[in-house]
Formats: sequence, structure tokens, C-alpha cells
Amino acid sequence: MQERSVLLKLFGVSLLWGFNYVASAYMLRDFSPIFLSFVRLVVMSLFLLSVAAVHRNLKRPTKREWMLLLYAGVFGTLFNQFFYFTGLQYSTAGNAALIIALSPIATTLLSRLFLKEALTWMRVAGALVAFFGVGGIVLYGGAAFGISKGDVYLFLSMLGMSIGLLFVRKLTVAMSSYEVTIYSTLIGTMLMMPTAAWEASRGQFHASHHALTWLLLITVAVIGQGLAGFWWNQGIAVVGPSTSSMFMNIPPFIAVLVGFLVLGDPIHLAQIAGGFLILIGVAVSNMKRSNFRGINNQSI
Repeated sequence: MQERSVLLKLFGVSLLWGFNYVASAYMLRDFSPIFLSFVRLVVMSLFLLSVAAVHRNLKRPTKREWMLLLYAGVFGTLFNQFFYFTGLQYSTAGNAALIIALSPIATTLLSRLFLKEALTWMRVAGALVAFFGVGGIVLYGGAAFGISKGDVYLFLSMLGMSIGLLFVRKLTVAMSSYEVTIYSTLIGTMLMMPTAAWEASRGQFHASHHALTWLLLITVAVIGQGLAGFWWNQGIAVVGPSTSSMFMNIPPFIAVLVGFLVLGDPIHLAQIAGGFLILIGVAVSNMKRSNFRGINNQSI
């Protein structure tokens, strides 16, 4: 019964994260990108702090953990959020979701490069397929063949997230993912303050004057990010990372479809083809060796 409940929550998370891309693109019509990112992080931080205050079970990090948390905050929150909202301003919600979907493979390759983790031939093959998919999306650029500035920024956002996950992996050896999320989000929020001030100093700051847009922002931060994050961690704990990761195939297609229906974003053949290549690549990379006993899947 618990497993069924958790699977329903994971499905709900995948829907929320798919809608998040569209909601973010919609809010960029009324907010400047860095200010929107900063306010969303502030709301999410307040939510996480309120949860921590209720449970009162936060571990005090060691000096080494504080340093790793700083790196996780810089890459996983500051860089990721900055390039995400800046890129989304020049791209579409669908492209954003499809490019971010490459993160698991990028994390695997970076883990091999920096953490010396084993890398199988199946993961290499999956990575190549997925990168071809992203290449098609980025080079298409929406209306004509060429590199889209927005998609390049989104690719950098994905890299920031993937690098941040390397530090999260090290941190979760002695800390819970719940604690890591709270501390790294708080650090990233504080680091975003000077960036928001820089945006304002250049005269590029603007905020919505509509109460419903602010309500949407708060809802996305609290439910779409904060609560969904807790459900995601619960899913990993109950059904495991392999089953949970399968639900990550849903958000890109939700974002493409809802972006078309709500924002009027056109759906291009390059998005469909590139999206399928990314998802196939991720699926191949996550296939276990036991499923391919007749294939040479040794570590490289």
C-alpha cells in the first residue's frame, strides 16, 4: 500500500516538474530573470526553514561539509538557476525540459572524470545517443537551423546542476538529502543576492504587478519545488533510484505539450526527435548489466 502511494506521489512530482517549466516561462513575461530566480529561492528557503523548525533535526555540518555545501550551492543553485532563467527567456519551456533531462548522463560522465567512478560501455553509448538529441535541439534553434543563445544557457544550467550533484553525492555519505537540500538552497539563495543587486543596478529589474502571478510564483516554489522535492526523496527511499528515475521521462513531454497549449510555443520535429534520443540515451545508460549478459558491458 505504501509503495502504491509513493508511486502516485512520484507521478505527481513528474507532472509538477513538467508544469514548472511552463510556469517559469509564463512568469518571465512579468519578471526579470534574476529577480524571479532570487524570489523563488527566497520563498523555497523560507518553506524549508519552516520544515526544519518543526522537525528540529538538522545536523550541524563539519568544516569539510560546509565547503562541499558551498560548492553545491554555487553550482547546483546559483549557476543552475541563473542560466536556467536567463536561457528560458530566449528559449521555450519544452526545450528547457528536454535539455535538463540530459542531467543524469552528464552527472555520470562528470563522475567518471572527477570521482573516477566506473563507466560501462552501455553508459557511453547512452551518453552519445543523448548528446546527439541535445545537439539537434540546440542547433535547430526554433525557427531555423542555428545555435540558440537560450538553449546554450540552458545547457550551462544543466551542467551546473550536474556538477552540483557531484558534491551532493559526497555530502549524502554522512548527511541526509533533506539536510543537504536545505543547506545548499540557503547558501545558493544568499549567493544570488549580489547577482540580483547587479541586475537592478543595470536597470534591468522588473517585477509583476499582478497578485495572481505572485501567487503562482509562491505555489511553484512551495509545492512544485519544496514539497515535490520531499516526495521525490521519499520515492527514492521506498522504491529505489532506478524506479524513481523512470518518472523523469515524463516532465519533458508535459512541458512540450502544456507549453503548446498554454503559451502557444510551437512543437518542432527537432524537439520530438531530440527528446526521444535523450530519453533513449538515459534509458540505455540506466540499464543494468544483468539485462545484457550477452553484451560486453565491462567498465572502462
